[in-house]
Amino acid sequence: MKVTLLAGGTGGTKLAHGFAMLDDVELSVIVNVGDDAEIHGLLVCPDIDALLYTLGGLIDADQGWGIRGDTHTAHAQFDRLGEPIWFRVGDADLATHATRTRLLRGAGLTDATAAMATALGIRPRILPATDDQWRTVVETDGGTLEFQEYFVRLRQEPDVRGVRQVGDARPTGRALEAIRGANLLVIGPSNPIVSIGPTLALPGVREALAGAGAPVVAVSPIVGGRALKGPADRMLASLGHEPSALGVARIYAGLVDRLVVDEVDAAGAPEIASETGVAVTVLPTVMRSDADRATLARDVLEAVATG
Repeated sequence: MKVTLLAGGTGGTKLAHGFAMLDDVELSVIVNVGDDAEIHGLLVCPDIDALLYTLGGLIDADQGWGIRGDTHTAHAQFDRLGEPIWFRVGDADLATHATRTRLLRGAGLTDATAAMATALGIRPRILPATDDQWRTVVETDGGTLEFQEYFVRLRQEPDVRGVRQVGDARPTGRALEAIRGANLLVIGPSNPIVSIGPTLALPGVREALAGAGAPVVAVSPIVGGRALKGPADRMLASLGHEPSALGVARIYAGLVDRLVVDEVDAAGAPEIASETGVAVTVLPTVMRSDADRATLARDVLEAVATG
């Protein structure tokens, strides 16, 4: 089974790990690059790195990002030298960014990511949505901010009034091939505005999803009216969307065939289906353990197979 997952953030990474644990799945993950930023002169790709560390068995599970057991000697030295330190980078994490930046002198982001994944023994394909710069900018009550300024420096405190992409980008050929060649297309339980939206905003991606011929399934990142992690619920509300599984269904209506919602949202499934025309499957979607991740991935496959 060839599964292509659109992902970004913690939820998408967890589901990618779940699919990666299934022996009968050949997984490709198309990853959001809107969060990317230059830190200390190095390219940091938070969503790509979360996948590298999770699938490579290195992730700091307590934080949900970074490398387990990392130290911060370089970070302290940056502070002594008067460098901005609001974005905390561990020593081992710094090696990732330095390696990526070096590889990019002779390759695109897709090839650089593939080289790093191979070095870490990762089997699934990790495919940046684009090799071009495609940065997310948020309009807030406090002004226009680059995504990491909003997300990390200001800890997602300002209300978001608008989101846009900056850059002239196109999806990579390998990302489009992964969509067109999939038996199943999945949109992970990621923030639909800033983790999935930047990928869908690339020219040709929506058309590729619509024309792929494979079922398209989205997993709601909103459970019981709240995001499990991150600002998705507050962001949806401040942008005029309902922070609920129904609100997510409205965003994806016309793009997905099926929405997976958590058991706590089961009562709303008939309304979602009748209003949006999207089929609804109710499953336990909260992934607290590795076993939960694999179970959700398997349950998504079975839901599609049984219709």
